[in-house]
Amino acid sequence: MRMTFAIVAGILLAAVMSELTFLFLQRDQDRAPETIVLTIPLGTAAMVSAGQTPPSIPADLQFVVGDVLEVRNLDTADHQLGALFIPAGATASLSLSEVQDFAFACSFRSDQYLGLSIREPLTWGTRIIGILSAGVPMGLLIGLYSIFAATPARKAQPA
Repeated sequence: MRMTFAIVAGILLAAVMSELTFLFLQRDQDRAPETIVLTIPLGTAAMVSAGQTPPSIPADLQFVVGDVLEVRNLDTADHQLGALFIPAGATASLSLSEVQDFAFACSFRSDQYLGLSIREPLTWGTRIIGILSAGVPMGLLIGLYSIFAATPARKAQPA
């Protein structure tokens, strides 16, 4: 009975810790795949040649498997992102189908680089597996500790 209570307590403690961490750190992965639009604003080529990057273009982007990155070029110059060539006034898209990190050559950032990180979407199933993976061992440790903590220490007998 003690071990059952300890395992349940460990799972509950792991669930609280896991969900708090999830709420603060992983919200961008808790969604279905979608189309993400990255817009290259007018005047970007001039800014890049002056050593500046438009503030609307981040250095790194986070995606989930199945997302589609759509790049809209509103600039008067042609731009490139990795293998994507985006003529002035046009749109190009990239399907993101597997977990991977990319560092693409990019003509619309002054550092000529754009990082893409693609992760598996977090589902209730993966969250429950994580909670059980942490909670069961934690519960076993709590149970073992409670057994040893409840055992009275033996006093040394005088010789």
